[in-house]
Amino acid sequence: MNIIERVKNILITPKTEWEVINAESATPQSLLVGYVLPMAVVASIGSILQAFLFAGTLGLKYFLVMAVIAFAVQVINFYISSMIIDALATSFGSEKNLNKSAQLVAYSATPGYVAGLLSFIPVLGMILGLAAWAYSIYLMYLGIGPLKKTPEDKKVAYMIVSFLVMIILSFVLAAILGMIFMSALGLGTRSLF
Repeated sequence: MNIIERVKNILITPKTEWEVINAESATPQSLLVGYVLPMAVVASIGSILQAFLFAGTLGLKYFLVMAVIAFAVQVINFYISSMIIDALATSFGSEKNLNKSAQLVAYSATPGYVAGLLSFIPVLGMILGLAAWAYSIYLMYLGIGPLKKTPEDKKVAYMIVSFLVMIILSFVLAAILGMIFMSALGLGTRSLF
């Protein structure tokens, strides 16, 4: 799988790309190494660019720590969300398959990775972040049927619960890791969000 082609296809032709993804065999570990880690690095570049452009009163160290936290949150969130979404599968009449859950989590997060790269752009970065959340929801909706074999009448509920798991988990992880890193580096209790 070419990562650039995958990103382009999941963003531009998601319906057909989910069918291609469904035919592939992948494990959480292979997705982590082949997709999540490179995309998390790409997303963290936005924080690093922000550091060099707008360090100002917060300082360069603050933004670099934020980039590390964002990277760690994305990686940890991928694993935990995959496991939770897979554990919830039978509650929504879906197939329990950790590999397919990991594919769903990894690829539906693609808009967020791209928006993370562009997050350094004032105002536009925030708008793109919100648009990425909305598009990620749509991507998850399209992928949950083919990957998890979710019945049509339960797709929306499973998708909403799955997306909420990912969002809530990312905020909790960011808060916990933020407190740990910020206090360890003597940056105090500055707002993380």
